Amino acid sequence: MIDKLSPKDIRALKFGAVGAAIILVFVFGSAGHKRWTKAKANGAVLQSKLDVINVDKAKQAGLMSIVPAFEMPQVEEEQKFLFRDKLSEQLKKAGIKNKPLQIQTGRKSPQSGYNLLLVKCNATCRFEQALDFLAYLNENPYMVGIEEMKIKCDPKKRGEVELDLTVSTFAKKER
Repeated sequence: MIDKLSPKDIRALKFGAVGAAIILVFVFGSAGHKRWTKAKANGAVLQSKLDVINVDKAKQAGLMSIVPAFEMPQVEEEQKFLFRDKLSEQLKKAGIKNKPLQIQTGRKSPQSGYNLLLVKCNATCRFEQALDFLAYLNENPYMVGIEEMKIKCDPKKRGEVELDLTVSTFAKKER
């Protein structure tokens, strides 16, 4: 069939095929160029956000000093001993004489896969000691929150207070 075409027809078909190829390259090339331009703009936005976040070492150390410590929860049996020991250490550091810590277990937590362990502390101390203890309580890497706190002042001994405190931690559910 190509043998029956004249040289003018063959040349027209060649120009048509080249034109169709140019159109296809232009359509797909322009779509790719738009995607590339959009990705480049998104990359520039992300880079500017990273530049804002990037801080010098001294400022980063200052920021890290105010962030509370945190350790991932262990299984319940291990977590309650870790938490209790660290809490006892903090009480001793503050100079607070406490009664034995009571562990209450098995409460459901709002976080799936974890139980909420509560540790109840009853102690007698000076008010300043209680404030020091509360100020450094966020250094306990196992503590999640203070659930209950009562401070009672003894009218006869104004320098001493009774501290009733319940703090919580998460523990992994055993599977």
